[in-house]
Amino acid sequence: MTVDVQSLEIPDVKVIKPKKHGDHRGFFSEVYNKSIFSENGIDLDFIQDNQSYSAQAGTLRGLHYQGGEFAQDKLVRCVRGRILDVAVDIRKGSPTFGKWVSAEISAEEWNQILVPVGFAHAILTLVPDTEIIYKVTNYYAPTHDFGIRWNDPDLGIDWGMAESDVVLSDKDKVQPLFKDVVHWF
Repeated sequence: MTVDVQSLEIPDVKVIKPKKHGDHRGFFSEVYNKSIFSENGIDLDFIQDNQSYSAQAGTLRGLHYQGGEFAQDKLVRCVRGRILDVAVDIRKGSPTFGKWVSAEISAEEWNQILVPVGFAHAILTLVPDTEIIYKVTNYYAPTHDFGIRWNDPDLGIDWGMAESDVVLSDKDKVQPLFKDVVHWF
């Protein structure tokens, strides 16, 4: 397996592009190999795979994170469509605390993003019928499930889309503002 690993402006968040081998039959790609990832500095124990489908372009899921003993690293890939993936550093004391990075992840580009523990995470679908699969390093724990308002003016995230075009869950409409969050890393 060959992978290309690129750090974003916040170096702990990485875009990963596995090698894709194709011919007249289609393609093959080893999208995750613990040993190869470890050789590239990503030594995580993923314990659960999740899959999410969004029918509409503009569906935003986030900014979410789990705290405490249930914190999660996430490895996200898009198997159909395109997403804008956003990670906000919520590690108190980090030089990039309160800063965000984003990357476009798509089935066409065959890339993935690693969002480590200590980041609030969101995805915004850029086209209809988008599907993602993501690995996590810890189980879902509702009592440790937290969030931050997606359009918090103090964060100033550039979603590249008008607020009126964003589709949100009721939960994500009322997440606290960044300045009001009490569960940091």
